[in-house]
Amino acid sequence: MAPPSSTRPLKRKRGAPSGSKPTKTRAGPSKRRRGDDSDLASEASRDEGAGFGLDDIDLRRPDGEDDSSGEEDENETPAQKRLRLAKLYLESVKNDLAQQDGTFDAADIDRELIQARLKLDVLQQSGKLHDRVAGRVSSDQSQLRLLRLKGHRLPITCAIASQDGAVLFSSGKEGHIIKWDLRTGKQLAFFPKQRTEKSDVKGKGKARAVIGDDVHGHVDEVLSLALSDDGQHLASGGRDRRLGFWDAKEGKWLRGLGGHKDAISGVTFRKGTSQVYTASLDRTVKSWDAAVLAYVETMFGHQDSISDIDALRAETAVSSGGRDTTVRFWKILDETYLVFRGGGKSKLREVLEGGIEEVETEAERAKGKGAYIEGSIECVAMVDESTFLSGGDSGSISLWSTTKKKPLFRMPLAHGLNEIVSETEGPIRTPRWVTSIAALRYSDLFASGSWDGRIRLWKISEDVRSFTPLADIAAPGFVNSLQLLSPPLSAVDQAEWAHERAEPTANGHPKANGDASKEQRRAILLVAAMGQEPRMGRWMRIKGPEAQNVTLVAPLRLTGKISP
Repeated sequence: MAPPSSTRPLKRKRGAPSGSKPTKTRAGPSKRRRGDDSDLASEASRDEGAGFGLDDIDLRRPDGEDDSSGEEDENETPAQKRLRLAKLYLESVKNDLAQQDGTFDAADIDRELIQARLKLDVLQQSGKLHDRVAGRVSSDQSQLRLLRLKGHRLPITCAIASQDGAVLFSSGKEGHIIKWDLRTGKQLAFFPKQRTEKSDVKGKGKARAVIGDDVHGHVDEVLSLALSDDGQHLASGGRDRRLGFWDAKEGKWLRGLGGHKDAISGVTFRKGTSQVYTASLDRTVKSWDAAVLAYVETMFGHQDSISDIDALRAETAVSSGGRDTTVRFWKILDETYLVFRGGGKSKLREVLEGGIEEVETEAERAKGKGAYIEGSIECVAMVDESTFLSGGDSGSISLWSTTKKKPLFRMPLAHGLNEIVSETEGPIRTPRWVTSIAALRYSDLFASGSWDGRIRLWKISEDVRSFTPLADIAAPGFVNSLQLLSPPLSAVDQAEWAHERAEPTANGHPKANGDASKEQRRAILLVAAMGQEPRMGRWMRIKGPEAQNVTLVAPLRLTGKISP
């Protein structure tokens, strides 16, 4: 099916301001209802001017929760119902705070902690960047005791840890998926590549036969993994064009769903839900439901193979289109998308869009200064509901907002230059492309990877208009995937491999003092999938004993206090 035509005018007006709003386009046919095609920029402005309070928090109990105090009374007034739900919510907050640290009784929870938690919940509902944690990350991460998980024979393509910091799943080019215990570093389950008859997988593209339901697993390289927030479902995709669903708790295969016509390059869960989005080399984005193991809809728009996709809480997603040099912000419910164009542009287009960007000279390029033309956007990561990041083959990292057409900020040559010596041309310098990028959800901290032997940490500014280098971690090889998460502190304290462990008390919980709890003690984990080759191909290979096919897990060193 051909991509839909754009709704923008055929000709652009001269003198259009450079900060004008991005292009809005229909996202292709769908079975879902049509919504109001309003711009997200206006929605963001409305959110900024609106006040948030307890009324903005979802006070409803989870389905299936048995609590007699939550039953409704026929004679209950709306005000009484709100009061009852608020009391239930405060009780759940107290219990949750006690369980997170494991050392406090719910009755002893400080009022300031409850107020801080309520404020945090309101900010999370608003979908804006609110977690200022980067200021606590130490600039010296050289003394970290890294956990190295070895189990794959070929390069690791993806590694994803659960939000509670208990388990981790990794996938490799050989087609295997492994489940690990993050506390001990031991292997819990092994999901091998499935073998099929040669006649079942002959041909390429559309000529390849459909894999039957009796095949409980993948039959080719697994390229991407995603884990639901509750840790119940694992989704996997790869070169066999199937989306695999697994029971992450029991470690068993549930179902494989076909639909893509080429390899699935990216898989992500919508935060807090069972909704799954996949990106494929067939240029489409598809939506699925892990709860019922079913396909939902297909979205069209990209003009080249899609390399990555990410999503947060809202019913939106961000994808990178490879060599079409665009990032697309999908509004799933409204069946539209916003187009953000990277790469180099002609002088005529720059004039039409309100100005000509500075072009580097040959001397600057020879010295490694200036910006290289971006020919492919390789990876994306959402910071909050209206801010996201992208990295490409020019070696630059861009910070975007849904309210602006051009990047808010661009860091050129984020991972430096690679130099090779040619017999005819002499030394040739090319940028190391950004192979992966990940952000700690709704925070000012993100990480990027390439193949320069370092994973780099970055801090987003207070006004969310730029970012600066923060620290780096040694990681020889290709960084094929990254994840930043903040699990409960007890998960890291109890880990046998952690560089710091709190002294356990008589009840087995880590020892902590009241001052530490008021400082909002927390842990941040960095998970990286490393390989001797890039995730999507074999055109380069890093040799040597240091570059290994392993999964790295690093507990970042934090200092000082942190605001909730």
